[in-house]
Formats: sequence, C-alpha cells, structure tokens
Amino acid sequence: MTGTELAFWAGGIVVLFVVLVLLFKAVWRVAEPNEALIISGLGAHTRNELADSLGFKIITGKGTAVIPGFQTARRLRLDSRATNLQVNCVTQQGIPVQVRGVIIYKVGDDFVSIANAARRFLDQQDSMSGAIHELFTGHLRSIIGNLTVEDLILNRERLTGETRSSAADEMSKLGLVVDSLQIQEIDDETGYILNLGKPHAAKVAASARIAEAQRDQEATEAEQVAAAKKAAAIRESQIQQAGYQAEVDQASAKARQAGPLSEATARQEVVVQETRAAELEANLAEQRLQSQVRKPADARAYETVTLSQAERDARIAQAEAEARETELRAVAQASQVKQAAAAEAESVRLRAEAAGAASRATGEGEAAAAQARGLAEAEAAKARGLAEAEAAKAKGLAEAEAIRARSQALSENQEAVIAQQLAENWPAIVEAGSKAFGNVDHMVVLNGAQGVEELLAKALTLGGTGLGLARSLLSGATPPNLNGAPAAPETAVNGAVPLEK
Repeated sequence: MTGTELAFWAGGIVVLFVVLVLLFKAVWRVAEPNEALIISGLGAHTRNELADSLGFKIITGKGTAVIPGFQTARRLRLDSRATNLQVNCVTQQGIPVQVRGVIIYKVGDDFVSIANAARRFLDQQDSMSGAIHELFTGHLRSIIGNLTVEDLILNRERLTGETRSSAADEMSKLGLVVDSLQIQEIDDETGYILNLGKPHAAKVAASARIAEAQRDQEATEAEQVAAAKKAAAIRESQIQQAGYQAEVDQASAKARQAGPLSEATARQEVVVQETRAAELEANLAEQRLQSQVRKPADARAYETVTLSQAERDARIAQAEAEARETELRAVAQASQVKQAAAAEAESVRLRAEAAGAASRATGEGEAAAAQARGLAEAEAAKARGLAEAEAAKAKGLAEAEAIRARSQALSENQEAVIAQQLAENWPAIVEAGSKAFGNVDHMVVLNGAQGVEELLAKALTLGGTGLGLARSLLSGATPPNLNGAPAAPETAVNGAVPLEK
C-alpha cells in the first residue's frame, strides 16, 4: 500500500470519527439537576404505567438519546420561583385592609407533579406566577374575611397556615409545591391598626422615658463617681510627681553643693591640722616657760614671801596682842560703866515705883505711877547709851592700834608684804587677765612658739602693774582709776580717822 492510499484511509477515518461525534451530540440530551426533560414522539415512553398513559417520557438527573425528526425533547424548570401578593380585603369587623406578601414555589420533584406541571405550563412557564397570584388572592380574601384585625396582627402563622391548607389541592393539581408563604405587611386606610397600638405605644413610651431617666441618673452618678475617682487619681499623681520632683531637686541641690562642700571640708581639715600644730607649739612653749621662767620665779618669790611673812607675822602678832590688851581694858571699863549705869537705873526705877506706890496710897492715882516709871526708863536708857558709847570708843582705839601696827610693819618692809599679797592672790590676778580671752572659741597663734611666749608675757605683766599700783597706794600718792579720774579720798571707818605717816 502506497503512501497515497494510507493518507486516504487516515483521512477517511478522521472524517468518520467527526461525523459520529456530531451525530452523538445531535441525538444525546442530558437533564440538568434543576430541570426535567420531557420527551415525546415515537417510542417516547417508560416502563411505568404513568408514562405509558401520558404518552411522553420524563428524564431527571441523567441523559437519553432523542431521535431527531421522530422525537422532541423540551425542558421543564424545577428550581424555585417567587411571586408577590398584594390583596385588598375586608376583615370580619368590616375594616378594609391591604395585605402584602410573597410566595416561593416550585414544580414538585415526583413524576406526578412534573407530569401535571408539564401538561399545564410546559410552553407557558412564565405564566406560573400569574396563576399562583390569582389562586392565593382568592384564598386570602376568603380567610381574612373570617378573621379580625387583631388576629391578623397577633397570629400571622394561623393566616399563612390556613392559606396553604386551602390552596393545597389546587397546587397539587397544578404540579406545584409551596416552599414558603410570608405575610410581609398589613395596612388599613382607617388608621385602626395605628390607633390599636397607641395605648401600648404610650405605655411603652412612658416605660422607655422612665427607663431612660433612670439610666440617665445612673449614668450621671457613674460619671460623677468616675470624675471623683479621676480627680483623686490626678491628685495622687500630682502628689507623687511633686514628691518625685522634690527628690530630684534635692538630689540636684546636693550635686550642686558637692563641690563647695568638698572644698570647705578640705579647708576645714587644713585649719584643724594647723590648729593642732599651733596647740602643740603652744603646749611646747608653755612647758618651756614653766621650766625656764615660772618655776625659778616661783621659788624666788616663795623665798621672799616666806621671810617677809614670818617677820610680818611676828610684828602683827605683837600689834594684835597690844590691841587685844587695850580692847580688853576698854571692854572692862565699859562693863564697869554699864554695870554702874544699870545699878543706877535700877535704883531709880525702885525709887519711882516706891514713889508711885506712895502716890497711890495718898490717892494721887495711876498717873503719878506712870510718870515715875517713865522717868525710871529714861534714866535706864541714858545709862545704857553711855555704856555703849564707852564700849565703841574702846573698840575704836583697839582697831586704831592694830592699824597703826600694820602700817608700821608695811613701812619697814613694804616690798615683802606686797609680794606676799600678790602671791596669795596670783590665781585671781591671772583669771582677771584671761577674761579678755573668755569669748574666744578658737584662737590661732600665727607666730608659733614665739607668739605664745609673747601672749603669756603680756598676761604676766599684770602682776608688775599690780605691784606698782600697791606701791603707789602705800607711798601716799593718788593713783589714777580705770577711767583716768583721781581716786576718791579715804573715809573714816567706824569713826576712826586714817593714820598719817
């Protein structure tokens, strides 16, 4: 077989295959899930009695062959359809109402329903909605006429149930099934429904206003509580912030003062060390002064004072013995005078009492006795006065003798007596000289040991000043007082005049 023949046979097979495919597509019909195929014509029947009696074939959910020219295949939709209802009716109360609703329906799934629908609507499937509308309109009018407006509003399930029940036979004959019937709205021109709901609406509105007022009150209280808590939180936050800020400021101030404080501390430490060094130097100078100056001077002064004191004590003892002897003589004389005066006063008193007794005896009475007692007391007082005067005179003479003896001792050895007095009162003199430094807390001597020696030497010169002042007083000169004015002259003591040199 040549190549030309092979090509011819291959082309023939392809053409045959294409022809077979086209012939199969022209013959084979498939029913979609939402439709049914109605096949009529030669040999279009099924094995069931219903199909044989009808004279057409029903195919759902599968395919079948349809012979062109001998059979005809048409499609019947099985999906859902919807139609709106708007019916004007009159209720049992004679109130006209308008009812609007919607019906969702479809062709039944069984062969009987598909056959009934195919017989009535196969070529007029769009007219199903009109037929359904007219069917349900009549049933709604008849059912609503037996109901009140309150039944329509409160019990719509009853309306829809009775409507579906009354139209069930007609829908079965048409091969249709109602999936849903809903009454959407019921209106009336007279306002009956509106007036019917007003009392309840007013009650509900009043309850709503009351509830709203209560909710407003609760909301206001909650807002006030929240505002109070917010204010308290803000106050606590501000207090804490102020505390934190105070701590920050305090830390900043301490940081700023750290430098000056450290410098001042360093300077203070330097001053303390310098003060300690000065104190050590002053102690050293004081010890040197004690060992080199004060102890030898104290020894010499002690020797002089001891010798002068012994001589002075001897003379003063002699003068005091003489003054004591004179005083005793004066006291004895004063005692004798006092005893004589007392005796004289007692004799006068006795004489006066005797005179008073005699006067009372003679009838002169109490007046003479009182006069006599007064004279006696006057004489006694005069005698006591004379005795006291004599005693004072004797005491003054004795003190004068003592003063004269002390003056004589001082004139003979003046330097020794003054030295003794200064030695006895030396602590008081030094204390008086140191009062100038009483208000000084810290004293820094800049010249070291030399400055300490100069300071102590100036304090010790107070003793020399006291020595010159005592010498000038004993020599009879008038020393200047503290204010530069001359001293006041001496006054008599207990009636004794000052002794002349």
